[in-house]
Formats: sequence, structure tokens, C-alpha cells
Amino acid sequence: MEAEGGLELTNSFVVVAEELNFRRSAERLNIDQSALTRRIQKLEHILGFALFERTTREVSLTPAGRTFYEENAKLLQGYARAVGAARLVAEGKTGILRLAYMAFAATELMPHAVSHYRRLYPHVEMNLRYMRTQGQKVALAQDEVDIGYMIGPFDHADFQSLRLAADPLYVVTPLNHRLARLREISPTDLAGEDLILGDMIEWEAYRWRLNDMFSAEGIAMNVRLEASNTLALLGLVAAGLGVTIYPKSLIGFLGRNVEVRPINHPAFRIQTVLVWKRTNRSKTVRSFVEVTKKRPVQPA
Repeated sequence: MEAEGGLELTNSFVVVAEELNFRRSAERLNIDQSALTRRIQKLEHILGFALFERTTREVSLTPAGRTFYEENAKLLQGYARAVGAARLVAEGKTGILRLAYMAFAATELMPHAVSHYRRLYPHVEMNLRYMRTQGQKVALAQDEVDIGYMIGPFDHADFQSLRLAADPLYVVTPLNHRLARLREISPTDLAGEDLILGDMIEWEAYRWRLNDMFSAEGIAMNVRLEASNTLALLGLVAAGLGVTIYPKSLIGFLGRNVEVRPINHPAFRIQTVLVWKRTNRSKTVRSFVEVTKKRPVQPA
């Protein structure tokens, strides 16, 4: 039997086996009773044995027909489940979404979008990975992740991006530091100041953005210490060893041992962008992008 024709014949047989009535079975299948009869006769001819015993008053399964029904009912149920599961994947309602994020998206942008997405698509498995911006670019190119929150801008012919935020930058100082006595800080106030920044291994993209901002103002950054994680940076600042620079989105998580002041300059902002591969046609990715678009972009 050809696959498509065989499935049609088998499905017709299962319906008749369940109804044991050709008229009701034809109505259920939305075909003529004579066409249904021909289908069953064709199936019996192909199989080489009778499936039903027919009298003028009733229809019943033969012993072979009973066995054939029991086995095919299991197969058709499995087929229906497989079709349903595949349809959910095709519609982006189930499957796996592999999402990468960096520190500046970890507190608000990513969690809020994931929370909204999970409410709309509860059967999609979310695989979240913390990853620096440069690592995300490689992982996206190698199809190790589907979508990423990274430091922008990021313009590349192979990728699409969506700007989510342009976060104002703040200076983080020890308590009672001279800069903390100012209401606002200009970039020139930081000339010669001891800076404590994330190292180039983990914070490369952010360091390059900061370097571009300071260079545009003709100011050299005086980086005295480096650390790989935010807790170490804050500990070094709180100990009075220098100051660091954080985006506004992280300010609420700094604790009470440091003080913060905004940098009063329109260019001193750090962008967060959502990035995915142009060739990724997955509906889980597209639906996540749509969910993210519905959240207002933080102003530049």
C-alpha cells in the first residue's frame, strides 16, 4: 500500500470497526456509503483476508479483523500524537529556545521578557545561558544558541538585531568619595581617576565601548585594577581602591557600601540589543522577538 492511500484505507477501517455500522461510519468520514464499502473491499483484497462479517442486520469484526483493529488503533493514536506534537513545534508553541544573555540584561530585560513569553508559550523549554557578548556572537554563528542579549550596536549581514535599551552610565564610588559630593559627573571629572573595570576576557565589548566614549572626549582611561565579576568590582570600590562605571539598570543591585552618580553626557550610554541569525526561521525565535518588541524600548 502506498503510504497516503494506505493511511486512508486504514483510517476508514478503524472507523467502521468502532461504529460497526457502515451508514454511521460514512457520515463520520463525510463520504458516500458506497465509497466506504469500496474502501473496505479494497483493503481486504490487499490484505488477503476478511475484516468484517456482514449480514443484513449487523456488521461484526472477524478474529483477524479484531487483531488488525487493535494494532492499527495504537498506530493511529501514535500518529495523531506525532502530528499534534509536530504541529505545536511548527507553530512555535513547543520545542526548545536557547537564549544567551550578558550581565546588563540579567536584571530586567531578559527576566521580564522570559516571564511574559512563558505565560504565552508554557510548553516551550527555555535554555538560558549567561555568556559575554563576544562569546554570544560565536555561539550564534555556530548555532549553539538561538537568540542573545548582548552589548550593541551589532550590525552584521548574517544577523538581525533589535535595540532594547540605551542605558545611562553611572560612576560607582566608595562612601564619602570626592566624586560623591557632586550631584552629576562629567567625563572630564574622571580624567586621572583610578578606575576599576571588568577584565578584557569577560568584559571586552563593554571595555571597547567605554574606551570609544572616553577617547571621543579626549580622555585617557586610567585603569588601575581589573576583576572578572561584578561582586569583585564592587568589593574593590567599597574598599576605596578606585571607582567603576555601571549602567543604570544595575544601580539598584549595588548595596549600601558604595555611592552612585550619573555621568552627565548624552553619549555615555550603553546599548543592549537582541540578536538572532537571519537564517533562523524557527517560530519559537520569531515569537520571542515579537514578545520582546511589545515591551517599550528604554529611551536613548
